Amino acid sequence: MNLTRLDLNLVVALRALLEERNVTRAGQRVGLSQPAMSAALARLRRHFEDDLLSRVGGHYELTALGQVLLDRTSTAYDVLERLFASQADFDPTTENREFKLVASDYAVSVFGAELARVVHEEAPGIRLRFTQTPPTVVDDTATLLSRVDGLLMPHGVISDFPATDLYDDRWVFLVAQDHPSVEERLTRQDLARLPWVTYQRTYDAPAVRQLGLLGVEPHVEVSVDNFQLLPLLVAGTRRIALIQARLARLLAPIAAVRVVDPPYEAVPLQEAMWWHPVHTHDAAHIWLRETAARVGRRVAEAEGRGA
Repeated sequence: MNLTRLDLNLVVALRALLEERNVTRAGQRVGLSQPAMSAALARLRRHFEDDLLSRVGGHYELTALGQVLLDRTSTAYDVLERLFASQADFDPTTENREFKLVASDYAVSVFGAELARVVHEEAPGIRLRFTQTPPTVVDDTATLLSRVDGLLMPHGVISDFPATDLYDDRWVFLVAQDHPSVEERLTRQDLARLPWVTYQRTYDAPAVRQLGLLGVEPHVEVSVDNFQLLPLLVAGTRRIALIQARLARLLAPIAAVRVVDPPYEAVPLQEAMWWHPVHTHDAAHIWLRETAARVGRRVAEAEGRGA
């Protein structure tokens, strides 16, 4: 495909047409007259050799190719928008913008809260928006990263994207304070016989894979998409849960649970911030990454001080 022959303004028109499925509304959305939008649709139809929108009764529906292009156009638009929003210089004390980060509730609790505090102090015009890690993060990482400023996730799940390390953590188990059969420590036999509460997303895959290598098949009784619910679902039951040590310390006061070490050498957890290569040389994003790395070091140092 020779991009020099394409009018990239057609990306804007294509997105509006596919999402609105109406020429008039699409034109109003992007500030074009109906004749101008009709002309853009005609050019797009010639390029793709497809109608894209087909009339069914009194309305338009997407063709099969139009349906395929719907998600791709949205992704392409987001990448182009971020590309042309890149800055050569960035002053955090005067800028006014929002950074969007994808993260689990664990990452927001342990790291995001401190990052937000530092940004509040140093860059009053900067806003942070955290959104939950989707289950499809491993299946289409490139698309996800193209739409956000960063993804907070441990090493060992995704690869082939730039990342900056933040802090390390380790896996521990939660059991009820009055658990009837677990005293000072768990055994591997306990892991196989006791019911589990698990975090249902894929991002703790390295720890789960390790259990499989040890021959442990967890008997999952409850699964949730929020790490902070684990203590509440363990307290007063025979269940056990695998959780990050830093989060376990934060949550210990909210439920009658206690922390015990794994009966094996658990795989370490190294949290990182991942980003799309389109951001690599952007001054604003460089500031965000450097700030995140500095906050990560602060989180690690607080651990060393016993905080």
